[in-house]
Amino acid sequence: MTREDLLRIMPAAAARADAFVGPLCAAMAEFSIDTPSRQAAFLAQIGHESRQLAALEENLNYRPQALLDTFNTRTQTRFTSEQAELYGRTPEHPADQRMIANLAYANRGGNRDAASGDGWTYRGAGLIQLTFRANHEACADHFGIARDKFGEWLRTPEGASRSAARYWSRNGLNELADAGDFVRITIRINGGLRGQSDRISLWDAARGVMGVA
Repeated sequence: MTREDLLRIMPAAAARADAFVGPLCAAMAEFSIDTPSRQAAFLAQIGHESRQLAALEENLNYRPQALLDTFNTRTQTRFTSEQAELYGRTPEHPADQRMIANLAYANRGGNRDAASGDGWTYRGAGLIQLTFRANHEACADHFGIARDKFGEWLRTPEGASRSAARYWSRNGLNELADAGDFVRITIRINGGLRGQSDRISLWDAARGVMGVA
């Protein structure tokens, strides 16, 4: 993949293409994302998750109702209405993104309680938004990165690319790409189909560049 290929898929990435094209190519080779179908699906998904390489950490700038809709389920209340108003973005105050992360991700995926600050420390980062303490530490150990330096590394072109490719491989997404099952790829990454229209637009562009029918 050349810089020009990358920009045909992610035209908004012009300012970042030079920094990312080499690490992305190396990461795809390292984790057997090595066919046009696999590469097209991978590039489409990371393109959406990172807003075309612009965002290497999770945006938690939620309005109160969005907090309730995004993080509460039928069986789990992570935000009360009062907390959502207090920490969510309103005309009166900005979102308290640190508190949002600490409450949303408390006691999940190896994170401790909200007071520990783990939710903020291990919030989504990298090209595929790797989240939670257990996932961060396992990835750091795999690549031989000191755990206390991993968050910084995850936000570099190399770390963002390699961590995303490792996640892709470990979660069976090469095989789903071989089968052309883009819906299940999104579900495994996102837990649902949020942003699917943008993902599909990027996938269409990537398939055109990679020559996938």
